[in-house]
Amino acid sequence: METLSPRAINRATLARQLLVERSEVSVVEAVERLAGMQGQEPKHPYVGLWTRLAEFADSDLTAAVESREVVRATFYRGTLHLVTAEDYLRFRTTLAPMLEAGLKLLGDRAAGLEPEKVAAAARKLLAVQPLTFTEVRDALQAEFPKVNDRALGFCTRMMVPLIIAPAETRWGWTANGRFTPAEQWIGKKLPRKAVPQELAVRYLEAFGPATSADFQTWSGLPRGKQLFDSMDLEVLADSNGKTLYDVPGAPRPSEDLGVPVRFLPEFDNLLLAHAKRQRIIADEHRPAVFTKNLRIKSTYLVDGLVAGLWTAEKKRGVATLTLTPFGKTLKKTAAELEREGDALLRFLEPDAKTHEVVTAG
Repeated sequence: METLSPRAINRATLARQLLVERSEVSVVEAVERLAGMQGQEPKHPYVGLWTRLAEFADSDLTAAVESREVVRATFYRGTLHLVTAEDYLRFRTTLAPMLEAGLKLLGDRAAGLEPEKVAAAARKLLAVQPLTFTEVRDALQAEFPKVNDRALGFCTRMMVPLIIAPAETRWGWTANGRFTPAEQWIGKKLPRKAVPQELAVRYLEAFGPATSADFQTWSGLPRGKQLFDSMDLEVLADSNGKTLYDVPGAPRPSEDLGVPVRFLPEFDNLLLAHAKRQRIIADEHRPAVFTKNLRIKSTYLVDGLVAGLWTAEKKRGVATLTLTPFGKTLKKTAAELEREGDALLRFLEPDAKTHEVVTAG
């Protein structure tokens, strides 16, 4: 059994996540190859694609969304993701049991809730026109007055296949977007058959080599080991003897491969797709990135590992990108960060009069 060093695992993951060099593929192909992108807030996938694709413009993603080739919806782990329409159709049925099991999180708020009846009522409402979740909750509350309104909304989100309709804004969606039935928006029916093996392959192609626990963390699905063991996968080991799985013939670059600095948005899946995340971030730095209120801050990579945080703001025409390093930064790396940071800032704030990259402290 081949044993992979931490650096070899890191390089394999970076290559599959399009972070070794910017790719020439289309937005739709990139979203597919990445197995989707975390999309808790509209801007984040735009930044994630900017850092991965050559000559990316925000209008490229907006066009893919408007053409209904890419959709934003509740997906892996019950959180909002940007995925291709084809992947939404292919994997939504596979993820359905996990999403429905999420109703357990309601606890006492689920008193009186009859999920099937609520889902049927929600489908009827949303078939008429797209609605915000405030409107969905209000309408359902009138029909189910004894049930907690948040429980009604959460039940709808988990049980009814919906996408968020785009809006005419720079980042594609408003904060309080309107939801519409996925089949109606995409124009195709959801398959009834679950395809967990296909989902596992897609995961490994995007994030492998990985453990079965990594797959469970990313997808939210249980029994990952049974699934992986039932498949024809390559079996490897990490330096601690932990079993890793990979797609046969998947590319694994040399651990000596040099990689550029890269800026990642909040909630980037690179930081969320593994149970153990040392391949990307040292344990000592995790508290600074993963906050108690469940946010994942914007980070930058140096030599393939998280080396600091970044924030961007514009005041009185001056756009500023602030770097907060976790340790000492070499002069050569600082210059590379400034060049890449300046390009990111100009992407984020093209109308600013001046652009500045500064280091905190």
